[in-house]
Amino acid sequence: MAWWSREGRDRGSARPRGQEDVAGLAARNADGVSYFAVGRAADAIPRFADAYEGCLASLGADHPHTLTAAGNLAAACVAAGDSRRGLDLMAANLADRVRVFGDADPRTLTAADAMACAYRLVGEVNEAITLSDRVTADRRRILGPAHPDTLVSRMGMALARAAAGDVMAALTLLEVTLHDSEQAHGARSQHSIALRANIAACLAAAGRGDEALAAYRQAVDDSAALLGANHPDTVALHEEMLSVVQDGAPRNAESSSASTSVNRVEVISST
Repeated sequence: MAWWSREGRDRGSARPRGQEDVAGLAARNADGVSYFAVGRAADAIPRFADAYEGCLASLGADHPHTLTAAGNLAAACVAAGDSRRGLDLMAANLADRVRVFGDADPRTLTAADAMACAYRLVGEVNEAITLSDRVTADRRRILGPAHPDTLVSRMGMALARAAAGDVMAALTLLEVTLHDSEQAHGARSQHSIALRANIAACLAAAGRGDEALAAYRQAVDDSAALLGANHPDTVALHEEMLSVVQDGAPRNAESSSASTSVNRVEVISST
């Protein structure tokens, strides 16, 4: 039976380890996070799988670290193109977090937001809209409209509508969210930059090339000031801006800068 099955998880839950092993598990997960952060999701998968198996064996199926590693593995599978396996793992992880933490816990909402993003990335846009709307409403109520997690969900909610073809609705949602982000965190926060880049992508998709180019230029300048001109996110934004100049539209309806905020993986504490 596959190692991620319920039987395998339950069977491994009774073997305790010492404190030093928790640090080792955290290090294995951190190794996967490092690969994921630079776009090497396929290389992150075995690291997350190893961390998950170790957490399962030493901490049990319901331990927060185990649920973190399982969620990371699911996200890496989706990012690497193994969408069916990734969605199945995400659904199981979300159900486990609801059972262990409750449906309104921030850790549960993190998993729900990741699944909404995954639905959008694999083209299941109706499911993406339904879930992202629900997560956004929950995070607004619990965390407030300008909390970083809420901004992530609000951006995802807009991008789900863009993926469904309603670019103007997406643009309106993104502009309102950017205003809230700038008020709370400034124009040169990563959230504000990602939102502005996706506004630029929507403007380009709507045929408003001059406005899109201006928005991209500001996003590139802000990213260079925050992260550096040679940072991968800045370089990606610059390439998208050039595509507007050359082709009149970005390569994708969704800016690649969204990956810095939406497709997140979680860190395991070593203590």
